[in-house]
Amino acid sequence: IQDPSQKNGVLFEGDDLRVSTKVVWKDNGAEGLGRAHVARMAYQFNSHVFRMEQADSGKLEFDLLSDSRDFKFIRNTGRAWKLPPPSKCYGFPDQVRAYYQNAAFLSDLELEFEKLCGSIFYLGPLRDYPKRQYSWAGTRPVDMGRRGERVVDAILAAREQGKFISPGHKKKRMSLDMRVAQWLKDLELIDQFEVRPVTPGGKLFQVWVRRNSSATEVLITDVGFGVSQILPVITLCYYAPEGSTLLLEQPEIHLHPSVQSGLADIFIDAMKTRNIQIIIESHSEHLLRRLQRRVAEEKLKQGETSLYFCSTEKGESKLRPLELNLFGQIENWPPDFFGKEFDEIAATSKAVLKRTRGVVL
Repeated sequence: IQDPSQKNGVLFEGDDLRVSTKVVWKDNGAEGLGRAHVARMAYQFNSHVFRMEQADSGKLEFDLLSDSRDFKFIRNTGRAWKLPPPSKCYGFPDQVRAYYQNAAFLSDLELEFEKLCGSIFYLGPLRDYPKRQYSWAGTRPVDMGRRGERVVDAILAAREQGKFISPGHKKKRMSLDMRVAQWLKDLELIDQFEVRPVTPGGKLFQVWVRRNSSATEVLITDVGFGVSQILPVITLCYYAPEGSTLLLEQPEIHLHPSVQSGLADIFIDAMKTRNIQIIIESHSEHLLRRLQRRVAEEKLKQGETSLYFCSTEKGESKLRPLELNLFGQIENWPPDFFGKEFDEIAATSKAVLKRTRGVVL
């Protein structure tokens, strides 16, 4: 961050930026009515904290404060008005730049936060049913959509753009649809995948797949539902810009166990080859077990993944970190994390023994 009072001067430097906001509910007296407002907002740049705190007046008036010993905000001459509330819960109001001589750099912090938010992409758990044909008007979608409804648009846009993906060191670059097709084949879902126009030069497209090398080519609507459900997941991992953050809810829905396990390898590959951060909400034991295996095999470093168990306590959701050791073992399993697995096995064995006692061999 440059020092405006000195040519080529530097106020602060570092690579750690944090944002925190405290939002409270203000009741206006009428039952069920009120509004939420920001009571505190702060940016921390390395060890320096710049914050807005609600004034003691009880009104929605704020003070601008610096917790840095080496820096204090300097007011412009004139009446010392209080500041209005933060903008959009993370932004300093325009009055900050007008009231203070040395607060212009706060805009840089806001810009970095907005850039980060702009690189977050979300895919929901309930994804669209496959269609027999898709229309594409040449648009370039930002992501897959909440339900994966823009996945074919993304594949076609990447193809037209000539976008290529590196699958790793010293490996041949691949187009997006080639990379998606390769993963679908590696997961043994289908042998061949292609998006092509209904008529040459037309705007209607169909997704054709071949179950195995000897099978007849059919539309994606005529194979298992899982293919259409995993397609937006794989595509987003390689369509999102490098350095992005993906939020995925239950990516394993409608997938059989071996494919659920394979999802972990897709995520690891995207993380390593494209610097993608992936945050997953999942109920899949198979996905978790594959991640543990890759840690044990040293294909995934211990610090490259974090696991959390979500539980409800007194009406509130609580996240509990799970301790993953160097061998991929979780050292603090929550009670009944996967149900009473051994009880089920024991009960089944007893039932089998009881039924076979009367059988004459």
